[in-house]
Amino acid sequence: MTLLSVLAAAALFMAVTDVEPLYTDPYKLEYPDYFGNRISIPEDNMTTKQGVYLGRMLFYETKLSSTKTISCASCHQQKLAFTDGKAFSSGINDVPTKRSSMSLANLLWVRNFFWDGRAKGLEDQAKFPLNDPHEMGAYLNEAVKELQKTKEYPPLFRQAFGTAEITPDRITKAIAQFERTLISANSNYDKYLKGEYKPSKEELNGMELFMNSPQPERNIRGANCAQCHGTPKMYMELFHNNGLDTEPKDIGREELTGMANDRGRFRVATLRNIALTAPYMHDGRFKNLEEVLDHYNEHINASNSLSISLKDRSNDLNGKYLGLTANEKSDIISFLKMLTDSTFINDPKFSNPHLTRSN
Repeated sequence: MTLLSVLAAAALFMAVTDVEPLYTDPYKLEYPDYFGNRISIPEDNMTTKQGVYLGRMLFYETKLSSTKTISCASCHQQKLAFTDGKAFSSGINDVPTKRSSMSLANLLWVRNFFWDGRAKGLEDQAKFPLNDPHEMGAYLNEAVKELQKTKEYPPLFRQAFGTAEITPDRITKAIAQFERTLISANSNYDKYLKGEYKPSKEELNGMELFMNSPQPERNIRGANCAQCHGTPKMYMELFHNNGLDTEPKDIGREELTGMANDRGRFRVATLRNIALTAPYMHDGRFKNLEEVLDHYNEHINASNSLSISLKDRSNDLNGKYLGLTANEKSDIISFLKMLTDSTFINDPKFSNPHLTRSN
């Protein structure tokens, strides 16, 4: 085929499909080396400046809900590290969701989403609330028609995807691109890892307890936290039964897998910005960090699916409980507060762009 015929065929294709040549600028994802490069970006949805901006617009867009009152940001507020401060998030008409809203920090490294891991990728994850009748009203197909009629969105889709045609798939792809940029890596803990922050005595002791497993026979005290939260990102992509209930009302991952050993297992949530994301656990049962520490210290409920990392862990020889002192629990909380990233919760590039555009 000659060059002339190739150009002619390309012109005909664009005329028929309304697709323009896609000239998009790669978005530079910046994060520390100790986060690792096991990131998750599908080949058909590379992260671009145009796609990220469109995704940010859609993340804050209430037109995606049937009542025009709910957006992704309603349950994921920047000031709360993209949670909402509720035990159960409120969907349209204040219908509560089944579980607490998870933080969106550092999703670039996550592969299985939601508390039970039912979504395999951010694009898939975005479909669930958009298509849920109790969250955003299962309004996605109608929202496509509404956005298509606006002045601003068709050009933004053309810039991001090479076509002004708006589709559910392109909406979720754009939202996923924006969510991959929500990287939190500038807390005092990060500054400490880079040699730029000197922790207090309490913070250092809390950090040591957090990272250690108790070994009373060797006189090593520990809180056993690192078994699930030991990486610099403060989570591991695992599912654990952390002893909340002997017979859980919410069976967790078992609902997805059908395996009895998954009963009461939920995805390990990141502890980054944990001081901002109360209440805690999948059902928001703990109002503060003190209650969380009390649970792990004194109230682990035994069951057949209890994670092995929580069995027979004590700072006392032959002890039945973890056995941390009041001062030790306080020091651990001091360390956890080191994980708050004020830059992340105030970064203008994560904020509501509709407010900026209206000014």
